[in-house]
Amino acid sequence: MSSADQSRADRRPDDGAEDENRELVLGVIAAPGPATELASSLLPELRKQLATRVPNVRWDVRFVSDRLVQPPVDPDSVIQAARERLLNEGWHLAVYLTDLPLEKDRRPVVAYSSQAHGVAALSLPALGPVDVRRRALRTIVQLVSALLSQYGDAGRDTVPAPVQRRAAAQELARLGRYVEEDQHGLRLVASVITGNFRLFLGMLRANRPWRAVIRLSSVAVAALGIAVLSLVNGFIWMIADSGGLLRLSALTIASVLALVLTLVIGGRLPEEVPRSAERDQLPGAKEQVILFNTVTVVTVVIGVVALYVILLVLTVIVSFLLLPTDQIARQLNHPAHAATLLAISWLVASIATVGGALGAGLEKSSRIREVAYTYRPDDELTRPETDLSQHG
Repeated sequence: MSSADQSRADRRPDDGAEDENRELVLGVIAAPGPATELASSLLPELRKQLATRVPNVRWDVRFVSDRLVQPPVDPDSVIQAARERLLNEGWHLAVYLTDLPLEKDRRPVVAYSSQAHGVAALSLPALGPVDVRRRALRTIVQLVSALLSQYGDAGRDTVPAPVQRRAAAQELARLGRYVEEDQHGLRLVASVITGNFRLFLGMLRANRPWRAVIRLSSVAVAALGIAVLSLVNGFIWMIADSGGLLRLSALTIASVLALVLTLVIGGRLPEEVPRSAERDQLPGAKEQVILFNTVTVVTVVIGVVALYVILLVLTVIVSFLLLPTDQIARQLNHPAHAATLLAISWLVASIATVGGALGAGLEKSSRIREVAYTYRPDDELTRPETDLSQHG
């Protein structure tokens, strides 16, 4: 440890206390957004589980919302950033919860524990899309237990380093994933295929695709307006009546694709791959950026498809309630049945979705950028980080 680190570590509270008189300060750092929301909800239960797990220690859990690093990143950079925060705050241990994917040799890193630094990092997307809260709590408790090996039985520094590392590895192995060791610490990794698939779904969940339509309000308003105008157009009735299943399906795909491309290209959503020099300094940066962009595009597709379904349901309801079937029959020169109204609604929904692309042009670029996985509003990046200390 450098002299600067040593001087900061000397200021950490209560380092000489023994067992039941000892107080350990755990700093929980979470990236703004979903990670912060999850961490805030976990704090009370986390404190209880730590007290049960290590009853001879008084736990002081302090929570900070801070991004620490900007993507793309590697696990070592995350650990170093969390270590600097730990020293500045005077904590004993720190756990960093991030919504960024951490990878090593193309394998997702679920968690990284550095006993030498007293710091661990947890990649929430690597936990998958379901039961994230329970899995996160369990993993954090295991990570803290692994970090405690540096103190040897929660307060004594008499345990040899190899024994400490074996004990830490055993703690992480209880999570049922692969534990790998390097010169910095222990990595909890997942398998290449299932792990990457779980990581992708976890990132997709963290990006909250169900909110995409809400974020693109101008697109929705423009689409609804065009839908209303198209429903009362006799020419649209004739096209829908003669369209056929294949043609209407092709129009659906084309309209969804048109809006997706407008949002992705017009909103400048794709992240740029780092230049070759930056890429050499950060292995795997290209793969991370590709993953970010894939999640962003899938989020946009889900949002646009959801918008299309909403438009289709609304047009069907309006068609059956308000459209005069006798007037439609005169326009088409044959009786208007339910299938006719459904065809009209289907075509109108496709036309309205294309019209939504016009609304996308009116939408603020920052509003569209919110769909991107790595995007954070300016106020979130510039405001002072939240520090909500939780004592117990």
